[in-house]
Amino acid sequence: MTPGQGQTVRVAGVEIGSIGKVELEDGVAVVDMEINPEYDGLVRSDATVLLRPKTALKDMFLEVEPGGGKPLGEGDRIQAANTAPDVNPDEFLSTLDGDTRDYLKLLITSGAEGLEGRGEDLRQTLRRLEPLHRDLAAVNTAVAERRVELKRLIRDYGETVQELSGKDEELAELVSSANDVFSALAEERTNVRATVDKLPGALRQTESTLARVDTLGDRLAPAVNALRPPLRRLEQTNAAVRPFVVEATPIVREQLRPFARATQPFVADLGRAATDTVRSLPDLTGSLRGFNRFVNIGAFNPGGAEPLTGDLEVDRNREEGLFFWLAWAGQLGVSMHNTSDATGVLRRVTLCGVDVGSTVEQLTDAVEQLIGPVTEELADRGVPVEDLDTEVTKEIERIINQVATSGFGTCEF
Repeated sequence: MTPGQGQTVRVAGVEIGSIGKVELEDGVAVVDMEINPEYDGLVRSDATVLLRPKTALKDMFLEVEPGGGKPLGEGDRIQAANTAPDVNPDEFLSTLDGDTRDYLKLLITSGAEGLEGRGEDLRQTLRRLEPLHRDLAAVNTAVAERRVELKRLIRDYGETVQELSGKDEELAELVSSANDVFSALAEERTNVRATVDKLPGALRQTESTLARVDTLGDRLAPAVNALRPPLRRLEQTNAAVRPFVVEATPIVREQLRPFARATQPFVADLGRAATDTVRSLPDLTGSLRGFNRFVNIGAFNPGGAEPLTGDLEVDRNREEGLFFWLAWAGQLGVSMHNTSDATGVLRRVTLCGVDVGSTVEQLTDAVEQLIGPVTEELADRGVPVEDLDTEVTKEIERIINQVATSGFGTCEF
């Protein structure tokens, strides 16, 4: 390693400085690293430094792992135990025996033949391994931070194994029991598979439920806080209620309980009656729906209530619901049956589409036929009927003329 030859200091492949000078102290090389100002404080007291070749001609650089301790200042040193030199291939190969070196040579030769012309593919493969290397570095860092815990784990594991070494029979029984359990699980593999198939849906439902539980937790805290004042007064409330409870206990024991026992047979009958009522409810529901439909039809009136305008033609052409005309039908029925005399109820009759002249002649003839026998019988009995006949005839003519001039036989609805 010679200063001034462009030999650099790198962290994760990034150049952070260069090698300044190299001195020998007590048989140990002391290398001065000149760190660029923007990277001051990056290298820490527990940093590690590895000497690595940059080319096959042994152009060297320093690969630094910054560490996480106290930042190093000007003139501070990294311990020699945290450094490692470059290892030459001959030093590595010299540790192998002849057969191993031959196998390694065969492996390298075969690898070279297999990768011939595939350098770009190898580079892409190694590039895709970068996330794995990053995760492994994170794992190794976490393991290094937990050296004490791992040491304790290994010690506890050793004590456990030592304790188990004297319990061969119990371990054999445990293995046998585990074998039985796994055999039973193997027989139930269909059910286990079905359960595993349902597990994603159950997990999704669990996630949704936990989200709701989180919302419930957010709302539960204010509710619990609001309950604290009543709970603090609960003892006072119990003290206030206690006299009432003491007074009500005999009533419940001596009156309400005997009443409940006496009503049990009737409650059973009521249950049977309720069962029958439940059976009839579908038919009753259908009937009520039909009645509701009938009421809707009768009450249907798209234009709503239309007031009278005074125009007879417009008022006659109003669009009203069936219930409107039903009320009119009731009124007309009452009007039809509200007249009577000593001989009984009179019925009003409306005749439409009748020839007035022909009807008057027929009525005149009919009246004369009715009155003629009466006048003859009165005359036979010696009753003077001349004046009576004249008066009756005049009255009949008046009534018929009034009927004829009143628009009889003409109906407009």
